[in-house]
Amino acid sequence: MTTIHLYGIPNCDTVKKSRLWFADQGEDVQFHDFKKQGLDAATLAQWAEQLGVDALLNRRGTTWRKLSDAEQASASESAGAQALMLAHTSLIKRPVVRIEREGQTAQWTLGYVPDQWQALLGS
Repeated sequence: MTTIHLYGIPNCDTVKKSRLWFADQGEDVQFHDFKKQGLDAATLAQWAEQLGVDALLNRRGTTWRKLSDAEQASASESAGAQALMLAHTSLIKRPVVRIEREGQTAQWTLGYVPDQWQALLGS
């Protein structure tokens, strides 16, 4: 049995495209809208451990550009970057996907990566 958790924002084009890809593969996805449902520090810390805080932090978007120089500087350390992402969830690259297969360690991906998903799903 495989469980897929997809974390993101429903209006994000990459999240929409990802959800559609999984649906086209006939895969059920448990979607977590972290804008509406929130995101706790422990979950974000787990993502940072699995994917790397630098990979998670979107430094290209408008939310990043709107931050002050001091706020941007605080992202140079993991704790500061995570605090910023908790305060501004739009700073998190999307989607974050966790694929769990029975008897195996959960696998994590970031962004729209259908080739990786196919490999992880064994399709």
